[in-house]
Amino acid sequence: MIRDITARLYSDIPQERLYHYTSFTGLLGIVDCRALWASDIRYMNDSAELKHTADLIRTEITHRIGMGHPKPDLLNQFLDWVTHRITNGHMLFASSFRSNGNLLSQWRGYSRLGKGVSLGFSPDYILRCAELQSFQIGRCIYCCDHQALLIRQVIDAIEALADKHDRTGDSREKNIVDDSYQSIFQMIESDLLRIAAILKHPSFREEEEWRIISPVITDYVEASVLFREGTSMLVPYIQFELMAQNDSPICLDHLFLGPTPNITISMNSLTMFLSKNGIQPEKGISYCQIPFRAR
Repeated sequence: MIRDITARLYSDIPQERLYHYTSFTGLLGIVDCRALWASDIRYMNDSAELKHTADLIRTEITHRIGMGHPKPDLLNQFLDWVTHRITNGHMLFASSFRSNGNLLSQWRGYSRLGKGVSLGFSPDYILRCAELQSFQIGRCIYCCDHQALLIRQVIDAIEALADKHDRTGDSREKNIVDDSYQSIFQMIESDLLRIAAILKHPSFREEEEWRIISPVITDYVEASVLFREGTSMLVPYIQFELMAQNDSPICLDHLFLGPTPNITISMNSLTMFLSKNGIQPEKGISYCQIPFRAR
């Protein structure tokens, strides 16, 4: 049941160009490594990504218990498990794209010093790269009603699995407090992570974000997990390879230069850099036309 939910969420295919915002430092690394950094979703957006899903689950569970749910222990165990697994569970990595490559809110994040770009990729190109690396691509969901419906379906799935679990006789003796539902929660962890990865707070709806989502990683020691310096901590990430053929350059469709006080010479050096690395965006390079304001 929960796998059907995940399959539906990741069946949407982008048709528009996908933009990835980054700094000049990020651009240099992307061109050099021919890869994007996909960060652990627990470390995206100031660690609030999974907390939003946990808050939605808490709200629904509180409602069900308040309405006299017959298995409050099951629901409370699930909430405790989700709260713990936010920081201690399996790892899922993601990299972000926007449908709009010229958003003021994004330039404020990536061009505070006049050093930002947004890289436009053909959706077919990103989809091919994702398929070769077993990544999925999903459109972020901002609608409160849609999010609430998805969480209800997740908890319905937990209840159905618990009923089946109890009927098969695998559960506890009736006079012992049941903690055996942990095995049920573990069954849905990977799908729950994939759902949580594209549930975003409604205040971010302007971004129209798409995300490429890695396979779930259960053993970070054996996996190709790297670390970078974040604002206040080390951030785990993996590389999403921009699969160039025969060592050819990455394939850019378009590029926006973000707000800068030095438009002409910045455009000039950016053009030289791309040409030097054999990159010629099919739709060229555009200036964002947003006035630069130093802060």
